[in-house]
Amino acid sequence: MFDKHPSKTIQSSESKILVGKKIALCICGSVAAVEAPIIARQLMRLGAEIYAVMSDAATKMINPSLMHWATGNEVVTELTGKIEHVSLAGNEGDNVDVILVCPATANTISKIACGIDDTPVTTVVTTGFGRIPIAIVPAMHETMYAHPIVKKNIETLKRYGVNFIGPRIEEKKAKIAHIDDIVEQTTEFILETSALHHDMEGLRVLVTSGPTREHIDPVRFITNPSTGKMGVALAVEAMHRGADVTLIYGKGTSAEIPETIRKVEIISTAELNKHIDRLLRAEKFDLFICAAAISDYTPEDTANHKIASKQQDLSVKLRPTAKCIEVARAADPNVFMIPFKAEHNVSPEQLIESAHSRLLETDANIICANDVGKPEQGFESEKNAIYVIDKDKNVTVLNLDYKGKIARKILDIAVKQIASEEG
Repeated sequence: MFDKHPSKTIQSSESKILVGKKIALCICGSVAAVEAPIIARQLMRLGAEIYAVMSDAATKMINPSLMHWATGNEVVTELTGKIEHVSLAGNEGDNVDVILVCPATANTISKIACGIDDTPVTTVVTTGFGRIPIAIVPAMHETMYAHPIVKKNIETLKRYGVNFIGPRIEEKKAKIAHIDDIVEQTTEFILETSALHHDMEGLRVLVTSGPTREHIDPVRFITNPSTGKMGVALAVEAMHRGADVTLIYGKGTSAEIPETIRKVEIISTAELNKHIDRLLRAEKFDLFICAAAISDYTPEDTANHKIASKQQDLSVKLRPTAKCIEVARAADPNVFMIPFKAEHNVSPEQLIESAHSRLLETDANIICANDVGKPEQGFESEKNAIYVIDKDKNVTVLNLDYKGKIARKILDIAVKQIASEEG
């Protein structure tokens, strides 16, 4: 009947900032679903095209016809032979730019974190996960939001780069964020991720992550508390941006590594260096990021049997290990290198000076320095704070934030530097 649905006359009525952007608005069975039509139309007024996807529980809160009216597009309430999830979020055709799960229940958040796709909403998210930026707007009772497994699942998704908007805690409920905040943050998220989307296409990236183990005997070893989260976050972010990523990770790394990332597990520093040398000599990499927490010393001799615990005295003679960044530079003089430099409880000035000296010694391109002695950052933390330093001692301060977001900012800097050096 219509060439253009009448509801679409509001598109770009306030701004053209989101013109050409397509959003899958995935609605779950929360009472906050009543806000979905308003959110959809506010985003349309900024120029966006909205495609509503509803779980069965959501259709019991609001009628799909309301979302059809609000968006001017057919609403996905079930998956049919049209394979709607592939059309919206698959790797073929003209997909959406962002998946916005709003409102998101505790049930759906946990399903997404576990890769369960048994509703139209979770299937669309699973289909686009790792390629299409995802934002989630939680809405539930406060006790559900505080559930340790729900909180763990939220942290897991954040590590994978999923963005969370809200909630606001009021009246013992984790309420959906204010509509203006959702629209503003979604707009910022779309613009930010659109600028980054596949800006690393064609780049090959080698990342190291996690601890090393230097064995004293078959059951005892020298190591450190690294979880590998920072290095894995960098590898995941590079993958999301279109890079071909290889990750060398230390045994004991607890961060989850996506199956789509090529990976090599190592134990010792010597083994790590062997793989760095082999890969950089055999394959052409554009970027090498050394985020592993590498032991600077290793036992001179390793017992081939368990040392008896009845010994009153035990001396272990240590020798220095080869520096992986020096191994990398010898293997490929041209690869763009980003090492990490950790210190413990020093002043910012001392940290920057120490890292800059190390940068010049190794002929790396930029260096990331962090203080693992500060609270909430470094080892065994979800967050980090970084100083990114170049050869001219220009410093970019990345304030305390989740490691996924820190990884994004580090790669922002790296991509610009690589482009400027190539230009």
